[in-house]
Amino acid sequence: MSENAVHQIASADFPTRWGTFRIYGFRAESGTDGNREAEEAVALVMGDVHSAPPLVRVHSQCLTGDVFHSLRCDCRQQLEMALSMIRDLGAGILIYEQQEGRGIGLMAKLQAYELQDSGLDTVEANERLGFKADHRDFALPGEMLKALGVTRVRLLSNNPEKVEALQRAGVEVVERVPCEVSPSPHAEEYLKTKKEKLGHLFTSR
Repeated sequence: MSENAVHQIASADFPTRWGTFRIYGFRAESGTDGNREAEEAVALVMGDVHSAPPLVRVHSQCLTGDVFHSLRCDCRQQLEMALSMIRDLGAGILIYEQQEGRGIGLMAKLQAYELQDSGLDTVEANERLGFKADHRDFALPGEMLKALGVTRVRLLSNNPEKVEALQRAGVEVVERVPCEVSPSPHAEEYLKTKKEKLGHLFTSR
């Protein structure tokens, strides 16, 4: 993804339960003229993110967890943890990507849930549906950070692929900060699969 493919569309003040952020909307376009694809994401920015490497969370949209508080995943807990940590530090960035179901989309994710109910894990269910275990590439967040003038970060993540993606985009990850929460019993197998099949890093599992 080339830098000039990423455009800031808007920015506005954004008061939340965790304090006031500035919300930025970005759109990236890729592909040829006859087959162009657009990806959109937002960045919530609080405080001074330039004098020192800020805490950054790259969060993928999860309607079931973020909105409906599903107990099948830890997404909502990770989102709230990130916003709380940024509030406590007084500065940081949360990037929210429209990458539902590790990039496979909402309806396919619900089909994967159905397969999981019959005994498959999250990776097996994705693959049964014809998708990769994780369909995301995390190219856009690095370009968004550079557009915001941020090239060194402390990344709040358990996913080594996010670290590698930012580094490839030219954003230095000076520290990986664990993003570990206490899951519900419903999410135990989900987190076990994250660790064993996707290589996510957990200190407490």
